[in-house]
Amino acid sequence: MEKLIKITAIFLFCAVFKAQKTEVSIIKYEDLEKRLQQEKDKLLVVNFWSTTCGPCVKELPHFMEMNAQYAANQKFKMILVSLDRLVDKERVLKFIKNKNLTAEVLLLDDIKRMNTWIPKFEKDWDGNIPITLFYKNGIKFYFNDGEMNKEDLEKTIKENLQ
Repeated sequence: MEKLIKITAIFLFCAVFKAQKTEVSIIKYEDLEKRLQQEKDKLLVVNFWSTTCGPCVKELPHFMEMNAQYAANQKFKMILVSLDRLVDKERVLKFIKNKNLTAEVLLLDDIKRMNTWIPKFEKDWDGNIPITLFYKNGIKFYFNDGEMNKEDLEKTIKENLQ
């Protein structure tokens, strides 16, 4: 019985520790740009979203499925860029945990300069979300404006992950 209590205590400690491990890095545009450049040797999927965006929330399970499918591939990386406000960081952390987001999540705290950095990512981006950018070898090759369905996401990854 004592052994069972110890095992249960260790399990609970690990579960609590894992729950507390949920993180989100807060960055500015320049930091995000540098972060993306660090992944030059990969197929990089970058999704801009927020917790209050219905289409964003709807498409995230597809992204998590693809992230799980390709997580072991050294040539693949997915980054979810939250455009939630910095004051909503706790909501973002809860969202990450509740939705079991397995991709790296960054909180872009740079709303005041949106008109400056949005066109640097994509000249045709009007600022609406969700949007997804795909980079291969450090070069953007595809821009998806709006909600992305599972089939298109899977096809774009599969065709370019070689």
